[in-house]
Parts: sequence; C-alpha cells; structure tokens
Amino acid sequence: MARTKKQKAGKLSIADMRKIVNKRAGITVAHDLGGSNPTEVKEWIPTGSRWLNSIICRGKYAGIPVGKISEIAGLSASGKSYMAAQIAGNAQKMGIDVVYFDSESAIDPDFLANAGCDVENLLYIQAQSVEFVLETMEELLAGNENRMLFIWDSLAMTPAVSDIEGDFNPLSSMAVKPRILSKGFAKLTVPIANSQSTLLILNQLKTNITSNIAEARLEPYFTPGGKAAIYAYSLRIWLTARRGKSSFIYDDKGFRVGTEVKAKIKKSRFGSDARECTFKIVWAGEDVKIQDEESWLEAIKGSNHLTNAGAWFTLQYADGTSEKFQSATWMKKLQNEKFRHRVIELMEQEVILKFEKKEADAKEFYDIDGEE
Repeated sequence: MARTKKQKAGKLSIADMRKIVNKRAGITVAHDLGGSNPTEVKEWIPTGSRWLNSIICRGKYAGIPVGKISEIAGLSASGKSYMAAQIAGNAQKMGIDVVYFDSESAIDPDFLANAGCDVENLLYIQAQSVEFVLETMEELLAGNENRMLFIWDSLAMTPAVSDIEGDFNPLSSMAVKPRILSKGFAKLTVPIANSQSTLLILNQLKTNITSNIAEARLEPYFTPGGKAAIYAYSLRIWLTARRGKSSFIYDDKGFRVGTEVKAKIKKSRFGSDARECTFKIVWAGEDVKIQDEESWLEAIKGSNHLTNAGAWFTLQYADGTSEKFQSATWMKKLQNEKFRHRVIELMEQEVILKFEKKEADAKEFYDIDGEE
C-alpha cells in the first residue's frame, strides 16, 4: 500500500495565528498591539500631586497606572499612607472598587473620609499574612467584573504564615517572604492586567547596612520583599521627608500638622526614572491633604515666562501681558481663572514637554548622580 504524502501546511496570517493561540489557551492571551490590549495603560489614578503626576510618564500627564503593580516606599512618617488615601479616594471617583489590606491596624476611618474616601464603599481587610493577601486578591480578581484597586499597607509589616506559627528567631524563616512574593506576583500580574485592576504596594525604606562604602553611598536604602517584587513593579515611588524646622507645616498655635516630602521615581517603565519633585503633606486636623497647588510655583520657576526680582515674581501670559505677585499671595492668585490656566500651561511645558523633547539641562529634571 502506498504511503500517503504529508499534506503541506498553508501560510498563516498573524490574525490566524492569534485565533489558534487563543483557542488553545481557552481565553484571550494573544492580542493585536495596534488595538486595545492589556499591556497598554489606558487610565491613570491621580496621586493627589499634579507635579508628581507630571513626572511619572514621559510625555504625558499620568499617575498610578491602571492594570499594573506599583510601589510607594518611604521612610517613617514620610506620607505613604496619606498618599494612598488620596489615591483611594481618586480611584473611587473613577468608579474603581477599593480594597484596603492593612497589616498595621492603623487606619482611622475619619482620616480616610477626610482624605476624600467613601468609607462605606471601601472594603477594609486586616492583612493576616502574605499568603492570605495574595490568595484573597486572586479570588476577588476571579469573581469581580468591576475594576479594583488593591492597596497593601504595608508589605514590610505583613508576616508569612511561617512567621506567625514559628518562633521569634529571624534565621528560622530567612527569605520566606521573598519566595512567596515571587510566586504570588508571577500568578497575579496577568489577571491584574486583564481585569484592568491595580495593585499598589506600600513599603518601607530601610537602611542598607553593608561594609561596602561605595554601595552604601549609591544605594543607601532598600525595600523588603526581595528582588522578584522589584521586577514585578511597573512604577516605584520613593518618599523621603526632611527633618529641618523649615520643612514642617504649623497651625496658628504652632503645632506641627504636616511636613515637606521629596518624591523620587525609583523605577518607571514609562521613561522617567530618577525624576524628582517636592510637595507638602498635611497629616493632622480635618484638612488632611497633599498641598498640591502650593508646590506649583516651585515647579515652574525654571520657565522663561516667570521672572523673579527680589520678593516679586512676574508671570507672562501668552498674549504678551504680564502680572506681578509675591509668593505670599500665590494661593490667592490661583483663584483667578486666567492666572491658574497659565500656570497649568507652564507646568505642562516645563515639567512634561521639555523633558520629553530634551529642551533643557538634564539636572533640572532629576538627580544626575542617581542618589537619594
């Protein structure tokens, strides 16, 4: 009997191959990058600081990327939780469900409400263990069709199950948490992207204790969680707070109610690594907020359309007219719609477009040496 010749395969188009892959996977995993796809960031959740939003992504006004895993790490009392509360409130306004994992049992409902959160529609969960947090997120992602913002406050303070059941000897559970996170983030990254949900990790900056002086100078801090977590992050923002007297905000009776914070983009898959900005956070009283508008003057000081002579500044409008003001009257001036519109226009030019087009010296945008 003659052997049947093998039938020659035809040429497949990219669209045909995409259908074959998706059929084999049982779900849509092959996408047309020219159209809608899970790797594209379609929306950003505002951080509460226009200046910070402007330095996160090259060439555009951004924020916390929807569909990705991000980290906000900081020193003690640098404003991590306060910024997370602002982000949570902004996410709710976008129709995103907020799930708040708290390992420190330190969140005050009044504080969240004052920061703009709808507390009654926010899911608060005590973070019992790293495994519990990861498994809960996995289950919610599988069962909820709405977009979600998961806030984990904080990764550093969340124990593993072996930590809870074991003794207090740190050597008995060495590197357990990084191994769990390595597996957990590998499992969750794709479901988070496909559901257009967001994971925001709050973490601590810890001093890098090493005998290598050069290493300590270049990397004075590190974050708990291991290197696998760092690879999973699309965005890392590090917060450091000054401790000088001039950096604090005081009320009319001299009590401290806030502090100045420096935000640095430690990692960005959006082309803005090492960029920096500063702003002040009010963390006491009824008006808990990031002093956003107060920081705009510093953001546009490099503009050719803003000149300074002594205590007076002169803002030049696009129509050729100008207006003088002092820093003490800055907030009052911003109430004028024409003045405010011009300031926002200059912020876009100075902070976003000049960086995108490389129209100024690099040192004006970020820390050249890459140091804290």
